[in-house]
Amino acid sequence: MNGFERCIADGGVALFPADTVYGLACDPESRDAVERLYAIKGRPADRPAAVMFFQLELALAALTELGPRTRGALERLLPGPATLLLPNPEHLFPLACGPVPDRLGLRVPDLPLLVGVQRPVMQSSANPSGGADARRLEDVDRRIREQVDLEVDGGELPGTPSTVIDLSEYERTGSYEVVREGALGAASVATRLR
Repeated sequence: MNGFERCIADGGVALFPADTVYGLACDPESRDAVERLYAIKGRPADRPAAVMFFQLELALAALTELGPRTRGALERLLPGPATLLLPNPEHLFPLACGPVPDRLGLRVPDLPLLVGVQRPVMQSSANPSGGADARRLEDVDRRIREQVDLEVDGGELPGTPSTVIDLSEYERTGSYEVVREGALGAASVATRLR
């Protein structure tokens, strides 16, 4: 178990590099850790966050209720700079879902640095709520850095947040919506989901 995974397992909050911007991570099943992450960010507790897996196979194994069309979409979009909003009929990771437990945000970054991490994390960008995203560790707000249990320096990142894609109706109708265009362009999303 590496230091990042140990920090998460021990209920800590880690500052880490994703494939887009710096983020905060904690155990998605620990209410104390989730509340602490939200407090560090100054983010309202009813705002959902994404659950991040560091290998696509682990995400697919955990999300067994997804249908074949949606699983195919995950395989075409991930790993990469996308956050996928998925149906969550089994209400997995409820602490990350905010007020809508039947929808789950999923990230699987293209991140060789942490690809060996076996456990999922709840993650959010490492900025004060509504603040600018951090491309470098030193760009992260000092107040956030002082409160985390571990910092992982991944150098300078691209600095554009993930693209948020709503796949809630994809299994049934094949339709999707780009909710926020980010590091993965809408044209690339369309090509991958064709």
